[in-house]
Amino acid sequence: MPTVLTIYGCRIAIYFNDHRPAHVHVLGADAEAAFNLHCPDGPPELRENDGFSRARLRQLKAALAANLEQLCAAWRETHGSY
Repeated sequence: MPTVLTIYGCRIAIYFNDHRPAHVHVLGADAEAAFNLHCPDGPPELRENDGFSRARLRQLKAALAANLEQLCAAWRETHGSY
C-alpha cells in the first residue's frame, strides 16, 4: 500500500488490490478512516471512521480536498480509472 501523502502525521494510502469508487485510507497512530474522493471534482466524503475525532476529520477532509488533484492522479496510476 503506497503512501501518497502525509497530513497531520497521518499516512494517506491507496491499497493496490482495492475497489472503486476512488478513495483513500487515512492511517493515524490509533485511528483509521476512508474517504471517497469523487474524482475528479470532489469533494472528498467520509465513508468510514474508526477513532478520529470530528475535529480531526474536518481537518483531514479539508486537506484531502486541497490535494484532490494529486490524490486522483495517484488513484489513476494505481487502478486506471475512478
